[in-house]
Amino acid sequence: KEYLQSLHYEHILVGDEFVPMPVPIVKACSAADKKRIEGKDAIALEAPDRSVVAIMTKPEVYEHRKEERAGRTFGITHAGHPYIKLIMDSGDFLVGGKIEVLKRIKHDDGMDQFRLTPTELRKKFSDLNADAVFVFQLRNPVHNGHALLMQDTAEKLKAKGFKRPVLWLSPLGGWTKDDDVPLDTRMAQHHAIIKNGVFGDTPVVLAIFPSPMIYGGPREVQWHAYARVNGGATHYIVGRDPAGMKHPAKDEDIYHMWHGSTMLELNPGLSGIQLLPFTFASYDKKAGKMAFFDPARKGDFESISGSKMRKMAQAGETPP
Repeated sequence: KEYLQSLHYEHILVGDEFVPMPVPIVKACSAADKKRIEGKDAIALEAPDRSVVAIMTKPEVYEHRKEERAGRTFGITHAGHPYIKLIMDSGDFLVGGKIEVLKRIKHDDGMDQFRLTPTELRKKFSDLNADAVFVFQLRNPVHNGHALLMQDTAEKLKAKGFKRPVLWLSPLGGWTKDDDVPLDTRMAQHHAIIKNGVFGDTPVVLAIFPSPMIYGGPREVQWHAYARVNGGATHYIVGRDPAGMKHPAKDEDIYHMWHGSTMLELNPGLSGIQLLPFTFASYDKKAGKMAFFDPARKGDFESISGSKMRKMAQAGETPP
């Protein structure tokens, strides 16, 4: 309902509601924009086609503290990080205020029917008689390890007494870095595996999450989880190093693999969702299929990560 009127990195209060703010939701503008905005009671926000999609009332313009924003969001300020580069290249000011949305934003790319609002998602889950909604966030195609994890999650929820667990397959639909798989390709893959019955008799709701990917690790994953709570999720699958990436100047991950899940557990604004641990799946060479890793016979397993799968696909190699 608003762009922030000042930078927040912990939380804001909206009425009596505690809203986590691990990633500040802000709108950059230039010095020229600042001159045009100051003193105005309201300004129009335009889509790329120049149509007005929203009105911002009582806009406030303030300094865009780019290095502070990068450091506090990502823990680094290196401009080789793709989203930090976007921040550094953006306007020197931020503008915030209450937002009145005038019309639904459409992309006209053949996928708008999968861009559902939180209200529409809750209705869809209700129509399916869901008594549990477990969500899996992804920015790349589903591989066999993911599929096994989601199948296992549905069975575990049923074992706990849930009668109608529903899988919310939630691909990220905003900006991603160049080496991630494009949204239309991912959606085609998601449709194919749903059609082929990969998730068995578990109902699946495929709905695009419109946020950009900022690769902010433990802070970004809190934003991902909180947004899904608003959409009706009751359970959230959290994996290793969620929303992480390699350091742009070092051959190591920016974040520890369990940093994200720890931050989710500590966030007081996420008490309405149950976290589901990511069980490590590998290719079982004896069984000839994906299985959960057994340390007692570790020699029988081959690690097949998403990164490894994408490299094999790029090289034209057939994965096991």
